[in-house]
Amino acid sequence: MAANRRRRPRRTTAIAAPALLAALALTGCDTVDTALDCVRTADSIADGVTDLQQAVQNAANDPTRADEALNSIEKNLRSIGDKTDNADVDKAVDDLDKAVARVRTALKNGDRTPDLTPVTDAAGELTKVCTL
Repeated sequence: MAANRRRRPRRTTAIAAPALLAALALTGCDTVDTALDCVRTADSIADGVTDLQQAVQNAANDPTRADEALNSIEKNLRSIGDKTDNADVDKAVDDLDKAVARVRTALKNGDRTPDLTPVTDAAGELTKVCTL
């Protein structure tokens, strides 16, 4: 066995760290703050989607809970939409907004088990674009 082999230090880390710091300095703190706001809000939306899933499952016991979860998601969507000028984030917000509207309409029309797949898919896409 080669116990004397020494590992070479990784140069990519030494090069990447200053490059990252330089990129952050060039983009400014506002961009970093906006990205962090996006991630935080996307996380809140994910929590709202979980609440919506549970509310739909328990709609017979408390029909207003789904409406509250939808309101929470929409509020967080407005928050992201107001803070970003990123086209990918805007598209994800629009897609999620449309999916939420379809669920709201389905519930108003008496559907107690609306398809939440478009909501969860759009929320996942939003989370993805916020963390890129």
